[in-house]
Amino acid sequence: MTVGAPDRCVRNRGQPPPHQRRSSPVHARPYAASPMTDFPILRDLGYILFAAAAVAVVARRLRVPLIVGYMVAGLLLGPTLGLVHATESLELISEVGIALLLFLVGLELSLERIRDVGRVAALAGTGQILLTSLLGYGLARLLGFGVVEAVLLGLALTFSSTVVVVKLLEGRGELHALHGRIAVGVLLVQDVAVAVVLTLLVSVEDPAALDVASIGAGLLRATAGMVALGAVVFVAIRFVLPRLFGWLSGSIEALFVWSLTWCFGFILAAQALGLSVEIGAFVAGVSLAQLSYNQELIRRVHPLVNFFLAIFFVTLGIHMETGSALSRWPAVLVLSAFALLVKPAVLMALIPRFGYPERPSFLAALSLGQISEFSLIIATLGLGIGMVGESFLSIVGMVGLITMGVSAALIQGGDRVYDALHGRGALRAFGAGPHGERAAGLELHDHVIVVGMNTLGRLLARGLVERGEHVIAIDTDPVKLRDLPCTTLQGNTEHPGVLEAAGLTRARLIVSALQIEDANNLIAYRAARAGVPASIHAFDPALASELRENGATHLMISKYDGIRQVATALRDAGVIG
Repeated sequence: MTVGAPDRCVRNRGQPPPHQRRSSPVHARPYAASPMTDFPILRDLGYILFAAAAVAVVARRLRVPLIVGYMVAGLLLGPTLGLVHATESLELISEVGIALLLFLVGLELSLERIRDVGRVAALAGTGQILLTSLLGYGLARLLGFGVVEAVLLGLALTFSSTVVVVKLLEGRGELHALHGRIAVGVLLVQDVAVAVVLTLLVSVEDPAALDVASIGAGLLRATAGMVALGAVVFVAIRFVLPRLFGWLSGSIEALFVWSLTWCFGFILAAQALGLSVEIGAFVAGVSLAQLSYNQELIRRVHPLVNFFLAIFFVTLGIHMETGSALSRWPAVLVLSAFALLVKPAVLMALIPRFGYPERPSFLAALSLGQISEFSLIIATLGLGIGMVGESFLSIVGMVGLITMGVSAALIQGGDRVYDALHGRGALRAFGAGPHGERAAGLELHDHVIVVGMNTLGRLLARGLVERGEHVIAIDTDPVKLRDLPCTTLQGNTEHPGVLEAAGLTRARLIVSALQIEDANNLIAYRAARAGVPASIHAFDPALASELRENGATHLMISKYDGIRQVATALRDAGVIG
């Protein structure tokens, strides 16, 4: 995926072209005698990392996605200040980042994670991909783009940003809420589709000779290669990986190194089969995602991916020609509006068809209203193989900046946006029921919700299960949810979607073991509004009166109350059997 003009900066500094420099032995001269200019990549990386670190601070303050900040940093370093130019070395590092991103995405594709929303994710996700790509193609043609550019634009507008959506939902504690799980499921379907698209793009040898026959041949080769990789993955999951990684499980460092070895092994296999390195990395991640160690591997790989992605997106900003993008500003604005409005509308029309109510359907659709980091990768690949020019990459990059920034604000204010539209009846046309819940894909009824898996919360959850209650345990920390004999849900109950996912309105009781005053008051209030009894941990007796005012049915004073006393008090009140 070598794009741009690598000799632009190297030759301007009086150095030979990159391929000539690499052909010289490293040991030709002692290192001490080599001037620093012999290693311009170190200076460029220094600029890139300094700029990335600076914009990370600003982006955090402004609450915009880091991807947006990185691209802005690239615009400053490249087109604005001219400090860094695209070189072959930077492109190589960027490509490693893309491969690792696909590996990480694959690692998160655990079938267990989206089992309850698998049907809506697969069908609504596939429908959205088809409809959005066709509508995007038609819109691009109306805006005056050529056929090839319109096809790539249709694809670029189709995919949503896994990085942006997951980060924002995770920050709001909504990743495991119902709308969060739907959004993640649709994103994973998109990720599978984008892996196929990247492979097809890599298989294009002569863009001028593209026709139905060549596209069909490329699709056939890609399918055959993917079937071969799939067969290897199936055998590995059944017979190799559990034993190998089980043997290595005593050393986290060994697990990490072997996971990267597995990733690059699949990259080599994909290249041998004529597939893209991205799909090799993706398939490697999917195979490891089915192991019990995948969460630990994700935590280990994530910082490495962040490092390489920072370089990729800053380098992408360096490539962008703002002048050509600004000269097409009407097209940029129309394409951005399409991603922000039309794509969520398509999803809003599809998701309720599977029985999901209005609010989670809307929030899931709203969260996917941006283009993806893979949209930018598709544009970069198109540039690299000569299908489009640099102005096209600049247009897609500008659409990415706009949609990611605006979408971040919409996701963070999702509840207010929903309340405003729902209050005006603007969502009735989509035919979703405004009430009711579909939590965790389970038939939840007469269950007990326990919030906060500290010592008291785990004691309560286990004790209620022993008494025959159907319990759903909630905590923000996945580690605290391990080894519990009940249904678990990770999330922050301060966000309405988490209690919605737990089926609050159909619960027979909600219990909070938290030692957080505001959270407990909010739980008591929402339980009272839902008409559900609430037993709240009054860790400070001075809080008892306020909890009572907010609707708490029963208070637990940790100094006096244990599971037996709680169960007795609630049984006497007729809350549990």
